[in-house]
Amino acid sequence: MENASKALIIAGAILLAILIISLGILIYNQASSVVNNNSMSEVDINTFNNKFTQYGGNQRGSSIRALIQQVQSSNAVPENKNRQVELTGVTDLNTVDTGALYKVTYTFSSSGANNGLINTINIAIASGT
Repeated sequence: MENASKALIIAGAILLAILIISLGILIYNQASSVVNNNSMSEVDINTFNNKFTQYGGNQRGSSIRALIQQVQSSNAVPENKNRQVELTGVTDLNTVDTGALYKVTYTFSSSGANNGLINTINIAIASGT
């Protein structure tokens, strides 16, 4: 009888040890995935950039107004607080002439967690209009 109770205690201790080890591995895996997710995947970068790159090149004023609104909306989202897009050149909706032609160019971040993301959009009145 004494051997049976010792065997049950040993079995319980082994099961408890396995449970503690499994819990440790689970916590480690979750923590490492959080650390590894600081940078964006290529798909996330393309998705973010595509909201703006569709307006590239020469665009009419109505498209420029939509672009400015898109940038303002993106910058207002709390999840994008570390990926703010700066507008340069024509930045005010009230000054955009819907009939005029504008040229849109982009600057991409080349370092850090936002590597590859658009960080500056320049809107200039296109020459010859």
